[in-house]
Amino acid sequence: MSIIKVSATSRTAAVAGAVAGVIRESGRAEVQAIGAGAVNQAIKAIAIARGYLLEENVDIICTPSFVEVDIEGHERTALRVVVEPRPAAAGS
Repeated sequence: MSIIKVSATSRTAAVAGAVAGVIRESGRAEVQAIGAGAVNQAIKAIAIARGYLLEENVDIICTPSFVEVDIEGHERTALRVVVEPRPAAAGS
């Protein structure tokens, strides 16, 4: 599965569409951002994607973590968010 990389200048609606599409196709999306502006755009996009998916009765959960990535020979810390459908509640 590919990682959806978000920058500070990413369009949130475009990223949200990508997240929702990947979840529909693969059942799980990974979103990665480096820096405060990129993390802001990523979180907003995930919130928008949740709205898209709720229209289809699919709610999501997010699991954030830090990962080390190599960018042009320099190690950077990125925030990676795994986005998955929320498991159905017992008895539903």
